[in-house]
Amino acid sequence: MKSVVTTVIAAADAAGRFPSVSDLEAVQGSIQRAAARLEAAEKLGANLDAVAREAYEAAIKKYPYLNNPGEANSTDTFKAKCLRDIKHYLRLIQYCLIVGGTGPLDEWGIAGQREVYRALGLPTAPYVAALTFARNRGCAPRDMSAQALTEYNALLDYLINSLS
Repeated sequence: MKSVVTTVIAAADAAGRFPSVSDLEAVQGSIQRAAARLEAAEKLGANLDAVAREAYEAAIKKYPYLNNPGEANSTDTFKAKCLRDIKHYLRLIQYCLIVGGTGPLDEWGIAGQREVYRALGLPTAPYVAALTFARNRGCAPRDMSAQALTEYNALLDYLINSLS
């Protein structure tokens, strides 16, 4: 799994060198932010179902045509799958918060997503809307500390940009 530590080591190894001072500073920065990332992961895990449900409802409110017959959210099965996908993305963000890198999103969420959505005829805009809602809904200190929210939002932005 890709994390700051594994990325630094792999880059140094590929270049045939020991990790540089700047490499080690990147690792140290990641370690210093670990408590905030873990706080965000804990808060997200405790509220994952509610966050996913609110994000899903915000996306459907923004794109009500998806409920029309034949559209991506027109049956109970499709609705359950859409909510499941949002939960999956949020769970991957939680994993990223824990490992301190984008590896889980890169490997299990982003790789091939455009091809899958295109092949299934699913629009990505509702997912972007749902994730944007989740990002904009977060509030420090109500939901988590400011640093934890920053870590969480950075990963949401990373995912949103991959879907845009």
